[in-house]
Amino acid sequence: MISTAMLVLAYSLSVFVVARLMPTVHVRGFNTAVGVAIVYGLLKYFFRWILIAVSFPIVFVTLGLFLIVINAFFLWITDKLINGFEIESFRSTIVASVLISILDVLFKWVLPGI
Repeated sequence: MISTAMLVLAYSLSVFVVARLMPTVHVRGFNTAVGVAIVYGLLKYFFRWILIAVSFPIVFVTLGLFLIVINAFFLWITDKLINGFEIESFRSTIVASVLISILDVLFKWVLPGI
């Protein structure tokens, strides 16, 4: 079973790497990336299924691609809540959301125990 700490670590690494790759994403440091991972994780945990249920027709019609917008929305809220974390535009938020999700899956797959 994957521990919560390992999930936070994988997501924190993803946020940190995306901030280094994208000039429009700014993270003060790794501690801020950990804070982003925690806040983003809590938002997804408490509100993801509610938003999916409300927007189900759009999610269905787009074959799930609207989930990217939902994840970007959570990342945008996280941007507003965490000092030291900034994404310059909504387009950058969508790209960052996709990259973070891909890297998160990659880190969980590549790093043992995560």
